[in-house]
Amino acid sequence: MNRIIGTTLACAGLLTATAACSGSDSGGKSDGPVTVTVMTWESPETNTAIKKALEGFKDDNVKVQLVDTPSGGYGDKLASLTQAKKLPDLFWCGNDTEQQYTSQGLLVDWSKRVDSGDGGLKADDFVGSAMKNWKTSEGQMGGLPSLMNTYGVWYNADAFKAAGIAEPKSGWTWDDMYSAAGKLAGKNGAKYGLVADQLTSADAPFTMSMYSVSAGGAPFTDDVNHPTKAEIDGKYTEGVEKLAAAIKSGAVAPPGYDASNVPALFSGGKVPMMFGGQWLAAGFQTDKPKIKYGFAPFPQVTTPATLYDSVGICTPQYTANEDATYKVLAYLNTKVWDAVLPASPVAPPAYTPAQESYFNALTKAGQATVVDTVKADLSAEKTVGVRFTTQWASQVGDLTTAMYQPILSGKKPVSDLQAYAGKINDLIKSQG
Repeated sequence: MNRIIGTTLACAGLLTATAACSGSDSGGKSDGPVTVTVMTWESPETNTAIKKALEGFKDDNVKVQLVDTPSGGYGDKLASLTQAKKLPDLFWCGNDTEQQYTSQGLLVDWSKRVDSGDGGLKADDFVGSAMKNWKTSEGQMGGLPSLMNTYGVWYNADAFKAAGIAEPKSGWTWDDMYSAAGKLAGKNGAKYGLVADQLTSADAPFTMSMYSVSAGGAPFTDDVNHPTKAEIDGKYTEGVEKLAAAIKSGAVAPPGYDASNVPALFSGGKVPMMFGGQWLAAGFQTDKPKIKYGFAPFPQVTTPATLYDSVGICTPQYTANEDATYKVLAYLNTKVWDAVLPASPVAPPAYTPAQESYFNALTKAGQATVVDTVKADLSAEKTVGVRFTTQWASQVGDLTTAMYQPILSGKKPVSDLQAYAGKINDLIKSQG
């Protein structure tokens, strides 16, 4: 299964298969059962498991067809199928895609069904932060969250032991993290003690919100879906200053560091600590790194804080039979993960009654620190979003490259953070 985080996603099938992908053509005929088509971005192996699990769906009036989705080019295919109005009845989608498509009237609004508990699928049974983030400002939901991304710090327990440093655990501080990174840098072939791509990449301003919120300050933005402002307060500035100092000392990898191969370097003992998601556990379970490793919650200042993020399943507004489609959607959320996640425990379901199989699989594999950290993340009271989901989010990325990352690298003064926030507020205002 792929990393579950998603942005712009699409049917990976050939365009010649668009009839099979089509929601408008898939059902509503006068005779025979309705066919509900499903499209994922998963690997062939995971799709095989999903297809097998879907065989358990029993309804004489509904058939389910999993659309073939060769890997690669998913976003491009989504754009093509969207333009052609040939999207399947149910397709994997990221939070930003769901928000943008729903605001354009392209998706079925499931909010009333899930709020009323239609089909036994109750809103209260989903992770609260996921449901909040999947609603538009008008309360619409063009899809339902399916799997959660949780984040933390992967660490090399052997390296910590060799350096005489206590292993990270819940309640450790940002100062603890930077101190450990400084002691681990340059040891045993590791150039940096910590690679924290999410603190130095395009999403960096949002990730730093964890420091500010944990310290009692304000997040970088009040809402990633419907922002009214960006803010840099004293606590936020303090967090940036500490990160910039850690980068300057060589303890933390700087902006621009190629993080694409970091999980492999971590497995080989060349990266002592790295920011990352829970999905890496499934790969480590298969590849079996030679090092002893663990997964810790993000550090804190005074109060635990973490990122919230989820992907889900969307439905085009032209689906032929909403009742049939919703039945299959409910089955995917409540039953399919029980069959898929034990073999590949990549992420916890957003539907909480379906999480047991995920945690059981990790426990059976001896991934106790992953279980503890994922549970801590899912129950965290203070959470911040990972990025804007707006259509103009890419413009914020350009500003981050030009203004925020040079501050982290020491090429611009920290006082320029206010000018950076001002530029984003101008952008928010211009978008109405």
